[in-house]
Amino acid sequence: MPTPLAPRPIEPPPTGWSFRRLIAQAPPSDLIGVGGDLEPGTLLAAYREGVFPMGVDLDDEHVIGWWSPTERGVLRPANLHVSRSLRRSARTMQLSVDADFAGVVAGCADPQRSGAWITPEIAAAYQRLHELGWAHSIEVWREGELAGGLYGVAVGGLFAGESKFHRVTDASKLALAGLVDVMRSGAGPALIDVQWRTDHLATLGIEVMSRPDYLAALPVLITAPGPDWAAWRGRRWARR
Repeated sequence: MPTPLAPRPIEPPPTGWSFRRLIAQAPPSDLIGVGGDLEPGTLLAAYREGVFPMGVDLDDEHVIGWWSPTERGVLRPANLHVSRSLRRSARTMQLSVDADFAGVVAGCADPQRSGAWITPEIAAAYQRLHELGWAHSIEVWREGELAGGLYGVAVGGLFAGESKFHRVTDASKLALAGLVDVMRSGAGPALIDVQWRTDHLATLGIEVMSRPDYLAALPVLITAPGPDWAAWRGRRWARR
């Protein structure tokens, strides 16, 4: 059963860390700081300042790294490119929102793929954000089984994607297409942050935004009227 969520996101206690100061002093590299914690207030403050966490090995110790790519991979919902092969795959699968958040995170964290950085600590932190109504998942189903999905954090018109996975060909691509459906339902400007652009993601319409441009766009995005995630929850749909 899905975790019960509040109808609207609940603001957690504020963090004691200043990401605004961190980003103001950021070096010309993607990794801009280490340390801190993964409390809900800390994570939200980071995303609101254009920063996200990912573990990093430092002096033989695995610590929390805080990242703000100098070249950010982003998808404007109107620019999504859906290939013919993805359209064919979509006919065999269904989409949902927040139906199995923990299952999606577990799929992304599978050590047999590239998700080894998603530690139990990170999984628990995003589960807490999910229960507060800030973190969301898109699931892809085939024949009643979880075939793939993605998860991330939604603040207004911004969706900061954290990770995706697939067990069936094209399932993670379809999850991104489903996310676009959700983001287009908001009343204001919308942007999907995928952290880094890759050649694979570029085929779907992902482009690069410089760090200054991304940071300049954030204030409008995070205060925009975003999608009503509660209205999508429990719905299943097929993409044509």
